[in-house]
Amino acid sequence: MRWYKPLYMGEAASKKRFRLIQGIRKKKLCPGAYVITPASGGNNILDIYPAPELLLPYYRDRDFLIMGIALGYDEAAQVAARIVGDLYQKTGGFDLKELLEDQAE
Repeated sequence: MRWYKPLYMGEAASKKRFRLIQGIRKKKLCPGAYVITPASGGNNILDIYPAPELLLPYYRDRDFLIMGIALGYDEAAQVAARIVGDLYQKTGGFDLKELLEDQAE
């Protein structure tokens, strides 16, 4: 599991930032928490997962880049919208790979 810098946080999630990040890192149950990651496929830009879903065997061994954390699905959608807005401002398009490559350099 990797973490995007700067990590996007929802308003409610930022109040519990340390607890949420540590819980996700240590693979503990974080009810109500959602993580935003680059899309795993298709024409999507981002995926939104309930954090407890990452504890399932299918997801446990996958390498995720967590770009954002939110409490509740509505807040997760707002955080995802902010990520996409920033993506468009920085790149002039919706190619997330381009933004991630720029961050790596």
